[in-house]
Amino acid sequence: MTAADNPQISADFPTVLVVDFGAQYAQLIARRVRDARIYSEVVPHTLSAEEILSRRPAALILSGGPSSVYEDGAPRLDPALLEAGVPVLGLCYGFQSIAAALDGTVAKTGAREYGSTRLQEISGECTLFAGQDADQVVWMSHGDAVTEAPEGFAVTASTAGAPVAAFEDTDRRIFGVQWHPEVGHSDRGQQVLENFLYQGAGLTPTWTTTNVIDEQVALIREQIGEHRAICGLSGGVDSAVAAALVQRAIGDQLTCVYVNHGLMRQNESDEIEKAFGKATGGAKLVMVDAEDVFLDALAGVTDPETKRKIIGEKFIRTFEQAQADIVLASQNDPNATDVKFLVQGTLYPDVVESGGGEGTANIKSHHNVGGLPDDIEFELCEPLRALFKDEVRAVGSELGLPDEIVMRQPFPGPGLGIRIIGEVTKERLDLLREADAIVREELTVAGLDREIWQCPVVLLADVRSVGVQGDGRTYGHPVVLRPVTSEDAMTADWAKVPYDVLSRISNRITNEVDGINRVVLDVTSKPPGTIEWE
Repeated sequence: MTAADNPQISADFPTVLVVDFGAQYAQLIARRVRDARIYSEVVPHTLSAEEILSRRPAALILSGGPSSVYEDGAPRLDPALLEAGVPVLGLCYGFQSIAAALDGTVAKTGAREYGSTRLQEISGECTLFAGQDADQVVWMSHGDAVTEAPEGFAVTASTAGAPVAAFEDTDRRIFGVQWHPEVGHSDRGQQVLENFLYQGAGLTPTWTTTNVIDEQVALIREQIGEHRAICGLSGGVDSAVAAALVQRAIGDQLTCVYVNHGLMRQNESDEIEKAFGKATGGAKLVMVDAEDVFLDALAGVTDPETKRKIIGEKFIRTFEQAQADIVLASQNDPNATDVKFLVQGTLYPDVVESGGGEGTANIKSHHNVGGLPDDIEFELCEPLRALFKDEVRAVGSELGLPDEIVMRQPFPGPGLGIRIIGEVTKERLDLLREADAIVREELTVAGLDREIWQCPVVLLADVRSVGVQGDGRTYGHPVVLRPVTSEDAMTADWAKVPYDVLSRISNRITNEVDGINRVVLDVTSKPPGTIEWE
């Protein structure tokens, strides 16, 4: 998703394009560039050099990838990208693709390197490693190696398995490293990236929260004009920040609509209504009770993608009815304009996971991206579409939203409907609500709210397990705890919750929630698993 594709992203920020060659961490590279306060987006390697250069990138970063550059069918780097005068940094496969494109040598040496690897030699008299210690550990993942740098390149680092572990041609502003500076396991990874951005590419950090807000407010006003908009308010941080941002831009042209679809957590609808005024800068709020509509539509449905699409379709139909009601209520107002736009809290990870862009895998349809019906009557306004979660939190804080909204754990738009494995029913939702409330309460009491990014509780509704409760045999449902730590939801690790906290959670759920007799812990990272199960 690029500035050219999305009217909510200003073209005024210098943009670093990450060319994705199939890397596991392509989005993480873009995230690290943004940490350096420079805007970055991911584009697929299938774009032509002409298409990439037409976006006027301030610099290019070529990602890693699983292929070997000399294999048939492997992604190729068009030399035109290296001849355009745009600064380029290659990482892992991207590094090897530069060498191959410029007549260097890439070969399978038999000396593979995976994981932590110590650099044997490093040149401090170069751009990428300026100001760094010679003794550092980097994160490698390669079976091939560059054995001869292209003509005109200085070799600036080496390891036991990679005689040419880094090179650069400062005249052409082309740089590369064999390792992954974007991951936290590389000692000086962020400094390597920043040296490229600031010194190699000559960029000035301007991607700040204040600038983002100013740019987005101007773009929202330009997009919506004199029309009116409604915002789908879920109570989560994303929709609250989107509402506050649009409220700042267009004032009372915005009406927020909260849909109680019956898939929310315990007491959540009441809490949202109470917190709404603080969370959105005073925007108008309409509460819609549509629980029966959603549960009727979900009856008998077990496939997760079908669930998401049903929930997305029902959301839109509910908003269309709200639109009609708003228009009807203002029919005697001569100054009233049409309700043309739907504001959504769509984030960059939502777009990526929903296959946003050519060459991107569709992991799962988010209800506000791939789950929308084709015949939607609204134009979408998505002011957060370019942002990662922690950037959204920063924008929310800058807008003055309270911490209880800004720092709230992420909650999916489809709600508990995608945390029930199997058919969604009122009975199962009530079971899950009780278990979820216990988990959230115990994590708060333990002071873990800021340490844990998110803790989905998943009800295995189509699974029964034998238990013993009150000296009798039970045949109840298991629930899965999925506590994770993350910065932006693109990658995540399972949270090491203290055993005593887990014990209290398990004891309370099995004692207090009739119908659940087993609590299990998910210890899968992302990747390979997603944070939500469905």
